[in-house]
Amino acid sequence: MNKYVLSETNQHVMKLIQMGADVTVVSSQMVYVSFDITEDVTVSYVYNINKKNKYFLERIRPYPLPVKTYDSAEDICNIIKIDIEQFKIAAKSHNVQAFIKTNQAFHDIIMKFEDLFLYYNIKPEVFKQLKMDIEDIEKTIDEATGTATRVYFGKEPDNL
Repeated sequence: MNKYVLSETNQHVMKLIQMGADVTVVSSQMVYVSFDITEDVTVSYVYNINKKNKYFLERIRPYPLPVKTYDSAEDICNIIKIDIEQFKIAAKSHNVQAFIKTNQAFHDIIMKFEDLFLYYNIKPEVFKQLKMDIEDIEKTIDEATGTATRVYFGKEPDNL
């Protein structure tokens, strides 16, 4: 870490401590990875290697998605390989842009929901309605899974 970055880190750490935080500075390495799948679809990742040699992977394009923590660089490469295989197949779909836009809309909704929670005292009826809306979306996804043609068999889905 160069002296400028170290100085900036120390200033931020001091401000956070003054705010009451318990701060641990972890020396890490951050790696950005990007693949051009098509002219319209780029898949990018960032992963960080901490001082315990654990790897935290996050997909940042075409939409943000924290993946998880892995034990080795080989694990990171394997999960990225599978993800890229899946995106190459998905990119051939006539629905790829609609999927990406819908996923980004979900992300935007999550950010709005967080603002709602952090800035307003919401009535219980609002949460009840949101829960019903989420259940409707889950039902739609489950129904689509039952009627759609599976296109990737390299591993089982993690969340369906």
